[in-house]
Amino acid sequence: MTKISNIISGTMGWGSWGHNLNLKEMENLIITCLELGINTFDHADIYGGYTTETDFGKAFINLGINRSDVFFISKCGIQYPSKKRKLEIKYYDYSKEYIIKSAETSIKNLNADYLDLLLLHRPSPLMNEDEISSAIDYLKKQGKIKAFGVSNFQFSQIELLKTNCEIKWNQIEFSLTNNELAFNGLFDYLMKSKIKAMAWSPLGSYFKLKDVKSKRIERVLKLLKKKYDASEDQLLLSWIMNHPLNILPVIGTTKKERIKAAIESLNINLDKSDWFSLLVASQGYKVP
Repeated sequence: MTKISNIISGTMGWGSWGHNLNLKEMENLIITCLELGINTFDHADIYGGYTTETDFGKAFINLGINRSDVFFISKCGIQYPSKKRKLEIKYYDYSKEYIIKSAETSIKNLNADYLDLLLLHRPSPLMNEDEISSAIDYLKKQGKIKAFGVSNFQFSQIELLKTNCEIKWNQIEFSLTNNELAFNGLFDYLMKSKIKAMAWSPLGSYFKLKDVKSKRIERVLKLLKKKYDASEDQLLLSWIMNHPLNILPVIGTTKKERIKAAIESLNINLDKSDWFSLLVASQGYKVP
């Protein structure tokens, strides 16, 4: 089985929800990721209003890359109003039929033969554990998915599903500026349950908001940049990866220099005192 890379390329912004990359640009970006050591691409059926997987799949097949050299993640479950689906509201569907159909559609769109990892995109109050486990069992037996996981799930929701489903991953929103999950028991549960984690939006709001929190963090980062000879984004990624849960960041950038910088952040080993200095700056108070 293909091994997941320590940095994951998130494709949400590759298509119409972001940079509107054309076919050649997607091809070049895939090549750039692979050359720099990123073999893992994070998708979801809804990205680009159900169009980005198809666009990516065209670029992927054009390049003639060996399927076993890449690791494809996709997510399903959200019913998203778009040009492709004329829905009145956004909602979740985790029926057996829909999970199977969505996974098969993603595989087809990506020209992928199978998914290395299928995630349920967000928890639904109407989840039926038997239906979900039946769908995952079918997809695995058919060789259409290699592993199963969840995204944005808390421990009680994972407990509901893992009776009959082997859950390998939980993709969560986690960053220095959004660090609550490190304190509500979820990370302890994941480590105890041997469930791995990846983090979307790993830079958080630091570059988006110039609020009091960001200014506190900026003062600490200014000192650490000199100490570690690193950029702000590298230090923010390192802060995540220095957690014992061994969280893998899902980066959304399409710029080569920033992808390269993210890879280089793997070499930063933050001192514990520096890790806590950043935490204190984010929270605005000393540890108890």
